[in-house]
Amino acid sequence: MKISSNIAIKDYIYDLPKEKIAYQPASDRDKSNLLIYKQDETSKDVFENLADYLPSNCLMVFNNTRVIQARLIFRKPTGARIEIFCLEPIDKQTTLHEAYNNPSPVMWKCLVGNAKKWKEGVLEKTNPNGKSLLRAEKIGTDKDTFLIKFTWEPSTEAFANILGQFGRIPLPPYIQREDNPDDKIRYQTLYGNMSGSVAAPTAGLHFSDNTFKAIKNKNITTANVTLHVGAGTFKPVTTEHVDQHKMHDEQFSVSLETIETLIEESQRPFIIVGTTTVRTLESLYWFGIKLLKSKAKEQQPVCISQWEPYQYDLETLPSRKEVLKNLMQWMQNKNLENITGTTSLMIVPGYRYQITDILITNFHQPASTLLLLVAAFIGDDWRRVYNYALNNDFRFLSYGDSCLLFKKQNST
Repeated sequence: MKISSNIAIKDYIYDLPKEKIAYQPASDRDKSNLLIYKQDETSKDVFENLADYLPSNCLMVFNNTRVIQARLIFRKPTGARIEIFCLEPIDKQTTLHEAYNNPSPVMWKCLVGNAKKWKEGVLEKTNPNGKSLLRAEKIGTDKDTFLIKFTWEPSTEAFANILGQFGRIPLPPYIQREDNPDDKIRYQTLYGNMSGSVAAPTAGLHFSDNTFKAIKNKNITTANVTLHVGAGTFKPVTTEHVDQHKMHDEQFSVSLETIETLIEESQRPFIIVGTTTVRTLESLYWFGIKLLKSKAKEQQPVCISQWEPYQYDLETLPSRKEVLKNLMQWMQNKNLENITGTTSLMIVPGYRYQITDILITNFHQPASTLLLLVAAFIGDDWRRVYNYALNNDFRFLSYGDSCLLFKKQNST
């Protein structure tokens, strides 16, 4: 499997009128539209009927990350508004889960809005009840980000609690409005319980309690992985050819329990909810390949690089069951309950999926890595699917409608 140097990003651009972008969620989670693509046929329904189109006795995997209130708004004594967007801890060895549980002080890599108005000094704000104080201080820069030291009182509070008090939901940049109280609920999945993302795994936003009941009635097993979505998910491909793009990395974690479930269900179709879950599970497979080929380091964390899978000969790769069983044995030998690490895997046309059989996802931005992932899954039919959506009143992007895509065989 080779990454082609001839994949031009101009071939993955489509016209997305502003009126097609969803700036608000649907009235109810499962009342969003659902596009179904299967065996070259495309049709339309409502998400609450999702289970009608799914095979029985299969496995559905979710990303259980939860969005943090990563936007902090400060006011200088002059009245200037400074917005700080927390991206990740400066210490790369610290997991996001650990970083959010740290007491004062912490140091984070951040984006800063209106940075020209903040040349020096410490920014401060108190919460409405006046019982907590938060301070922010610039201590350096790193390329296009700032290194910010946060301190607060009472200092024993976890950073996650401070963000909960002072922060705001980080809506995507193309939703050009201020966040509101409803976004705290609707820009989270019902099942997200692992805080760490600065963007929602949006395919999961459509799932309601009724959806889960319908899935259970079809004897569909469910499992969870965790991938904390970074701001890089919104970064378009700006290079002329795809192989020149630098992919962002994101932290993930997969439990031994989930791997055992994957093995038990390995002969059945895998329905993957969201592109972040896809990247996690496909990365897991390639780490398993590294173990089988004795190319993996003995210690954690795991690291899957951008083009790593493309070095392997597809004709000689073992089945997902064999890879997962070996991975489980490796974890048991090391008494590991979770595999943790980072992935910058970039899935582009020519990639062969090893874990994903059926994909539930939203509609993605032109020239985005997520659109390339979809194109790798259903081939050139991605354009036909998107044209159908544009012509049939589908709503696009994070708060938009959903797709149920069945893998096109030998898509390139």
